[in-house]
Amino acid sequence: MGSYVQPIDETKGPKKGSTDLNPPQTSLVAGGSVVAAILGIYLLFTQDISQTVLLVLGLLLGYTLFHARFGFTSAFRRVMSVGNGQALRAHMLMLAVAVTLFAPILATGYTFFGGEAAGYVSPVGVSLIVGAFMFGVGMQLGGGCASGTLYAIGGGRSVMFITLLFFIVGATIGAAHLPFWTEELPSFEPISLATSTGLGYFGAWAVSIAFFGFIAWLTLRIEKKKNPPRMAPLPSTKGWKRILRGSWPMLAAAVVLAVLNALTLMTRGNPWGITSAFALWGSKTAAVFGLDVASWGYWSGANAEALQASIFADSTTILNFGVILGAFLASAAGGLFRFNKVTGKNAAASVIGGLLMGYGARLAFGCNIGAYFGGIASFSLHGYLWGILALAGTFLALFLRPMFGLSVPKPKDTFC
Repeated sequence: MGSYVQPIDETKGPKKGSTDLNPPQTSLVAGGSVVAAILGIYLLFTQDISQTVLLVLGLLLGYTLFHARFGFTSAFRRVMSVGNGQALRAHMLMLAVAVTLFAPILATGYTFFGGEAAGYVSPVGVSLIVGAFMFGVGMQLGGGCASGTLYAIGGGRSVMFITLLFFIVGATIGAAHLPFWTEELPSFEPISLATSTGLGYFGAWAVSIAFFGFIAWLTLRIEKKKNPPRMAPLPSTKGWKRILRGSWPMLAAAVVLAVLNALTLMTRGNPWGITSAFALWGSKTAAVFGLDVASWGYWSGANAEALQASIFADSTTILNFGVILGAFLASAAGGLFRFNKVTGKNAAASVIGGLLMGYGARLAFGCNIGAYFGGIASFSLHGYLWGILALAGTFLALFLRPMFGLSVPKPKDTFC
């Protein structure tokens, strides 16, 4: 066993202690299971069957994210600060499996419940450049990306409730401003490596796999040169219990997340997404207070129906609920659920980070899940550019984090 444990709270450095798990918090597991069951039954009787399936997929996504502490924020921070590419290589494996699964689904359009599968292929323009960079800064200050915010809340990380609140506020403001960024400023049409280039899905798949392999090789070369600190071990158990109580190897989680995203694509016709629900929640709340959100360009056309319908009819909302509940069940199963201290500095960072992520996600047509994971898996050029620009935002945020008492990995650390 190692003497340091990778913390749930990624705003802090590794904590000294045992890597053994605590006993399961059985009352919390039971309570979370009851809530999930009630929500599932409600969806079964009031919504399309696909919503219940999406809740189950969300539960599995949240369980996987928590058990592996599968981070996007921390992965970008580690590689930009000290050159540790362990987590980024897991991203490359996840994306390689995803494009392998997505290619035939998108080529045939097959879905489980009718309709045609469509990926996330979005425009490339000023809004993407500004939004993805903002998101990169925001996730480093907010202490987590979109998926990280949800699974950290499920694990009881108190400050992330502040991040989520202002994430919603930022997404709502971004929805109100989006027509300016997309219609008044320069933008190119969406570019798909599969359908806009003549490569076809097989050619786009081959190019993607080669790119992921190159990035993985490059991170290994950087590590050989820099010899960065390694990632700290997670609290874990042994044998078959590890499936239920954690932790999971990051590479195994990468494969599971890719498979679950493909199942999401075949269930609702689009890949996994998170932040469109935040704009919906915020806009519905704003409407209660008298704002005429229906007049916003964002809520015209295909989006108009979602604004008028119940949030339980929104597939992204159901996925988000599932992720939070799944992470809660995973943390309680490992005896790890606990609320932690909120300070003035980390609260301020969460406010700023949440606003930047929410606004940035709307401008960039998605977050680390919808734009980066879903966009690249859909062979969209905007997904690749999103990743590069978010890395640039991460680099700037390395200089901002210490102002809020947030740590930055250093070459001489034992673990990062």
